[in-house]
Amino acid sequence: MFMGEYNNKLDAKGRMIVPSKFRGELSDQFIITRGLDKCLFGYTEDEWSRIEESMKRLSLTKRDARKFMRLFFSGATVVEVDKQGRINIPRNLRTYAGLEKDCTIIGVSNRIEIWDTAEWTDFYIDSEENFEDIAEDLIDFDL
Repeated sequence: MFMGEYNNKLDAKGRMIVPSKFRGELSDQFIITRGLDKCLFGYTEDEWSRIEESMKRLSLTKRDARKFMRLFFSGATVVEVDKQGRINIPRNLRTYAGLEKDCTIIGVSNRIEIWDTAEWTDFYIDSEENFEDIAEDLIDFDL
């Protein structure tokens, strides 16, 4: 399980250090792709296989399913963690997520998300103000 929030920087070549707390579970290579809300999603190879299997069940006769699958899978790439713990994020994914220098990497249960820090801050502030309402609308946590 991935959890926590970490800040890093992209270098001039588009490389970013993966937080050491995430590297063990992600292993030497993992998959990143376009995420939702202008971020990137990162998955272990096992989790990616589960997602791929569930996506196969989407109906190809539904236009939105076809669009989503095209965007999700066409943006996917395997990244390798180098000896310094860095990955090279392809330009098309950096552009999609607006990644230029400051990045925030968060753990979200079965995936990591890579955000431009300014985008993450805006999202966080907006969501934090409504956190209780969001939780109430979604689920009874039984806490």
